[in-house]
Amino acid sequence: MLWDIDHTLIDVAGLSREIYGAVFRDVTGRPVTRFPDMSGRADRSIITALLDLNGVPATGDLVDTFAEALAKTYEDRRDELTVRGRELPGGRAALAALAGRPDVAQSVLTGNMKPIAICKLTAFGLHEYVDFDIGAYGLDGLERPSLVRFARERARAKYGRAFGAHDTVLIGDTPRDVQAGHEGGARVVAVATGRSDAAALRAAGAEIVLPDLADTAAVIRSILQAGDG
Repeated sequence: MLWDIDHTLIDVAGLSREIYGAVFRDVTGRPVTRFPDMSGRADRSIITALLDLNGVPATGDLVDTFAEALAKTYEDRRDELTVRGRELPGGRAALAALAGRPDVAQSVLTGNMKPIAICKLTAFGLHEYVDFDIGAYGLDGLERPSLVRFARERARAKYGRAFGAHDTVLIGDTPRDVQAGHEGGARVVAVATGRSDAAALRAAGAEIVLPDLADTAAVIRSILQAGDG
């Protein structure tokens, strides 16, 4: 079971964009003039696009420097996540319910790099439900579909068994999450808790679409149904 984080479990109320802008200024010495679309993208992809859009060559060294500064800035501003942001309804209950099942291994598949994913979930006290060792993160690849493979390989190495499409479920809130799941070989439960409505998520091909995570029984039932589908 692989969870997206932003706009699926939590909403940090625009803080991510603000932090990207601050780090860009610190790293390049100039302000951001244009932001790329950040929805559903991996941090490596966002960093590269942000530099390119603002006329800064996205060399490997600069991307790495930016990523390190980004992780540090999130950690420095971690308290702001809960002051300005919020948990989305039902996320904690769903995480807790799945964590209590012996037949489920639960982690994240997120555009956030690993330190930022840990920072965000720890800020809200959601980290205890997630096995970060088997997740996939925003520095693992430029595009999200490749991240499913990383998560599967890490889960196989830790648990000693292979995970296929029939028992890998991704839950997220954007058409990019749906694309990532399907191209990576996973089933997808989509939730209309972000900028994409239910119709857009159905059009993207999600096996199941929910309005939110508020009904814990429906969420668990949908995840298990998608995995058996």
